[in-house]
Amino acid sequence: MQKQIILVTGAGTGIGKLSARSLAEAGHVVYASMRDIAGRNSGRAAEMRSHAAAKGLQLHPLELDVLSQASADAAAATIVREQGHIDVVMQNAGHLVVGPTEAFTPEEIAKVFDTNVLGAQRVNRAVLPYLRRQESGLMLWIGSTTTRGGFPPFIGPYGAAKAAMDSLAVTLAYEIARFGIETSIVVPGAFTQGTDHFPSAGKPADAATAAAYSRYDGVMDQIGERLFALTPHDADPQAVADEIVRIVGLPGGTRPMRSVIDFVDDGAKEVLEVSERVRIDFAKRIGMGDLLEAKVRR
Repeated sequence: MQKQIILVTGAGTGIGKLSARSLAEAGHVVYASMRDIAGRNSGRAAEMRSHAAAKGLQLHPLELDVLSQASADAAAATIVREQGHIDVVMQNAGHLVVGPTEAFTPEEIAKVFDTNVLGAQRVNRAVLPYLRRQESGLMLWIGSTTTRGGFPPFIGPYGAAKAAMDSLAVTLAYEIARFGIETSIVVPGAFTQGTDHFPSAGKPADAATAAAYSRYDGVMDQIGERLFALTPHDADPQAVADEIVRIVGLPGGTRPMRSVIDFVDDGAKEVLEVSERVRIDFAKRIGMGDLLEAKVRR
């Protein structure tokens, strides 16, 4: 296995944390980024350092607030200064909100997009100059089956933001292919345990409008119960981290554009298989088939 220098965004909890640990345990040098590591996330950063020291891992907490371009630029510069280059960028930072779509103000929805979409773009602008210069690298995106599969009501702003991020990732894949930079989009389904995704979800401040939807009271609980019933007992978000480790470890030029990890079977895998065929066929029809694969140096 070739050791990779990896940046993981949103590594304080959930899939980001699991992936950062798993990648480090696989022998890679991992910068596990989160915001405010000297304050609110100091405990998580300290736990990560202790885990790394105990197991002899190259797992480094790194300050990176995706809401700040200066923070993203500084994080990327730190990695390059310490390691000389960056091999993999895992775009994972995101935030879930739950509630009636009407109850969210445009400003609140803008904040969801700021974290889930514009935050990724700030990281893009911070890391891509290095990756383009070295003419190699992997942009690894953590998507969501909500962008293609069935998904429940009351997560409208989040679903819209993840769909926008997915579109950004696909478009960018064409634009960086000639620089030898690969793209992989890992698409997790719903997990009813093992992450803080739903417990830490934001809610609309407009309580009066949210209350007007009282006839839907209990719907989210019912959906959660049904999802739990549909989920195999051994479903674990660690499976997403394991797939990320597998993809990173593959030789350049052999990594998949998409990989779906969905224990609930919400239909995203089937839809994505069709959409990928359409995407590939259309790219070839308009004469840009060479952009479907990065020009990786063997």
